[in-house]
Amino acid sequence: MPWKETCAMDEREAFVAAWRSGEFAMTALCERFGVSRPTGYKWVERSAAEGRAGLHDRGRAPHHHPNATPAAQVGAILALKRRHLHWGPWTLHDWLCREHAQQRWPAVSTIGEVLKRHGLVKSRRPRPHTPPHTQPFARVGAANDVWSADFKGQFRLGDARLCYPLTITDNHSRFLLCCQGLYHPRADLTRRHFEHTFREYGLPKALRTDNGAPFASIAVGGLSALSIWLIKLGVKPERIAPGRPQQNSRHERMHRTLKAATAAPPKANLSAQQRAFNRFAQEFNQERPHRGLGDGQRPGELYRPSPRPYPSRLPVLVYPDDFILRKVRHEGHIRWQGHEVFVSKTLVGEPVGLKSLDHDRWELYFGPLVLGIVDARRGKVLRPRTRSV
Repeated sequence: MPWKETCAMDEREAFVAAWRSGEFAMTALCERFGVSRPTGYKWVERSAAEGRAGLHDRGRAPHHHPNATPAAQVGAILALKRRHLHWGPWTLHDWLCREHAQQRWPAVSTIGEVLKRHGLVKSRRPRPHTPPHTQPFARVGAANDVWSADFKGQFRLGDARLCYPLTITDNHSRFLLCCQGLYHPRADLTRRHFEHTFREYGLPKALRTDNGAPFASIAVGGLSALSIWLIKLGVKPERIAPGRPQQNSRHERMHRTLKAATAAPPKANLSAQQRAFNRFAQEFNQERPHRGLGDGQRPGELYRPSPRPYPSRLPVLVYPDDFILRKVRHEGHIRWQGHEVFVSKTLVGEPVGLKSLDHDRWELYFGPLVLGIVDARRGKVLRPRTRSV
């Protein structure tokens, strides 16, 4: 004999019908149907008030929340947002609190949730990020320990072309080593002016930049063509944390002075703008006292060129004796323990070093820079904890 199929609604209707027949006491009826007495009374009361519809399951969410945002305030938030679609929760909150100070408005996070519920917030597309920044930073105790480099925000010249000022400073003396206007921040143009600066002043121990091109990329280790070249020269790339310009505060402060002195009004063309940059560099280095140096010193009085000259030929990377070397093959792979392990297309043709951690994990280096952990079991490179040789 097949099993009799039933459902919760059928059971509840049968329970209510049995109760209404008057043949059963509530305790006996609940025992028969396997429910508690409060549940039995609940179904009887709902059936009496709403009929069969009252026997359906209901959500457990509260029907009223004492801290819910009043409907009038929700309407005001939505109306203001629709008038100013580019305003976010913070701006909406500040405007409402100022213009309607007699009311107590919900928190910024609550306003954000209101906007989400009504489809007035666009979710951000996920963006690839540069790998973790290279810290701790090198200590700055003397000239050429650490240089900083960046592209000051581009601006339009009188001939309608954009100017991208490339700036390089010495962190110890604040000496402005390079202030060169470019039409585009391409890697080849940037490298050309780095070469000129290195020939004139020698090599630093480290170069601190942000995470943008051409100084970094989203490849493993944040390596770009420019940073690979720097590592071969024995210059360690340092990258500040995303959104933390204060980690390069000395350079950023120079940028503020540069903008005030040279960007307004913009010059007629790049040649005229470069003459303004050159005058600024001369004044900044040799004439303008720098409060951070003490005793009214000028950067030019403190700075001395590096004893490390720019080489005529690019040096070959040297790894410790206990490292196993592999050359990055076409498409950015290395062959390792039977696996084709992808490293980076930016390193094609370059040697990388592997240092044993345990029987199936190896630390992967390019020069002194840790790129990641090669997991032999999974055949892939995992993100590293930042360390140096």
